[in-house]
Amino acid sequence: MSEASKSFSYCSSIASGHYENFPVGSWLIPREKKKYVHTIYAFARKADDFADEKVYREEERLQLLEDWENRLEGCIDGGSKDPVFIALKETIEKFDIPVGLLKNLIVAFKMDTVNKRYKKMSDVLNYCDYSANPVGRIVLHLFEYKDPELHRLSDFICTALQLTNFWQDIAIDLEKDRIYLPLEDMERFGYTVDELKSHVINDTFRDLLAGKIRFTRGLFTQGLPLCTSVGKDLSLELRAVWSGGMKILEKIEKNGYDVFNRRPVITALDKVKIFSRALIMGH
Repeated sequence: MSEASKSFSYCSSIASGHYENFPVGSWLIPREKKKYVHTIYAFARKADDFADEKVYREEERLQLLEDWENRLEGCIDGGSKDPVFIALKETIEKFDIPVGLLKNLIVAFKMDTVNKRYKKMSDVLNYCDYSANPVGRIVLHLFEYKDPELHRLSDFICTALQLTNFWQDIAIDLEKDRIYLPLEDMERFGYTVDELKSHVINDTFRDLLAGKIRFTRGLFTQGLPLCTSVGKDLSLELRAVWSGGMKILEKIEKNGYDVFNRRPVITALDKVKIFSRALIMGH
């Protein structure tokens, strides 16, 4: 097995146990594309671990991310012995992926190390511009879709997916002392950080979260045309991802907005329904 093949296999092994928040990577992806999708995932996963995993000290996280960014810049010139960057170099060159998109992901992880609160919704959306939207654009490059309009539509879906994950994981993020609900909105509704930390579910909280879900669903709707604007190689996967995000929002509502005790998850039955819905959306 060549060094490149070993590197792609390594990236696939990192990806195989995850995919929790990655927009694309399921069995619906064409086989010839999977190793490249896995490589992008492995690159982002490693950086995310530097920003988040408890094995790293708070004071070393930023330096680890700086080093990761330097290795990204250096991998284009070759010479890297890290399997992630060996595979990434081929991926970048084969699909002409702008390195700036990968750098933007690192910017988001750096933001995670220093910012635990967001004052305005515009601040949260700015974070999504770096954390989520580059992923969709990279995936479009992997499938050789470079039309700016498609990339714009992708941003709507990726931001919506990121926000959905925030609302789904409010309790999990609190354990890391992170709050993605904008502080100004919480204050406007009369819901305090102490109440959030105490997992208080009242009408105020429900109204606050209901508004965020309506906003997120609107973004999904704005991005929907992307799902039928790409070819068969990507359309079904995007329709499934879109439907899955909408299903999570629906579950939050059905659970009475109790994201503290009833975190919404996609079950096996849900997956069947999502796939069926994705098929129907294509006709």
